[in-house]
Amino acid sequence: MDNYPQGIFCWSELCTHNWKEGKAFYTSLFDWGYDDQPIGDGIFYTMLQKEGDDIAAMYEMQKEQIQEGVPSSWLTYIAVDDVDHCAIKAKELGAKIIAGPHNVMDAGRMLMFTDPGGATVALWQGKDHKGCKRLSELSTPYWHELATRNSKVSNEFYCALLGWKSEVKPMDNMEYTLFMVDGKPIAGMLEMSSEWPDDVPPHWMIYFAVDDCDSALNKAKKLGAQVCVPSTTVPDVGRFGVLCDPQGLSLIHISEPTRQEAI
Repeated sequence: MDNYPQGIFCWSELCTHNWKEGKAFYTSLFDWGYDDQPIGDGIFYTMLQKEGDDIAAMYEMQKEQIQEGVPSSWLTYIAVDDVDHCAIKAKELGAKIIAGPHNVMDAGRMLMFTDPGGATVALWQGKDHKGCKRLSELSTPYWHELATRNSKVSNEFYCALLGWKSEVKPMDNMEYTLFMVDGKPIAGMLEMSSEWPDDVPPHWMIYFAVDDCDSALNKAKKLGAQVCVPSTTVPDVGRFGVLCDPQGLSLIHISEPTRQEAI
């Protein structure tokens, strides 16, 4: 990928409590390479790589945030044509700006906000860095899914902000929303039911594609992860599982798509 059109998820970034341990776990799990880029005294922004191509990144959280109990988490970025215009529109639509819009050196321009439903996401207007170099391949971010407590509000917000279209599909006694760009599904959304713990906030989830969900989960367990949801089959979609990384704070979704031609 050399460029991403508006509305397409383009980058994933892990903010972790322990950069060294986190890097060891993820590079081992997905057979990633890495490029440590210094951003301070003993501080690195690590480009995670597949066959030499940047596909995601990670860095260590500030000590003050760790002491405040801020959990490790993955942040997902959505490509936009004009991040400053989107910042104004997002605020008008009820979002709370966390950071930006601001330049990230010559890489691009970003904005991070909490949507009206309470989920955090970032927007990216790429310059020298457009985003993930490998789209929809194994061992890369493959699918993005919003867990929200108000699907109506979230649906209206993202469609108005990014020009997405939505389509509701019944799935396993629930309604699942597909977000579309140019008629193609690019993300999903589900309503958080009463079964979800009250202390779990709305959030965007990232699924990483693998060729064998069971093997990937077993490998993750050997590397110190805890399996939260065992391999589960979703008819006509594939198999997925959920795990907590060895630091016990960041949830990872593993996906084995049924339609292998999609990856």
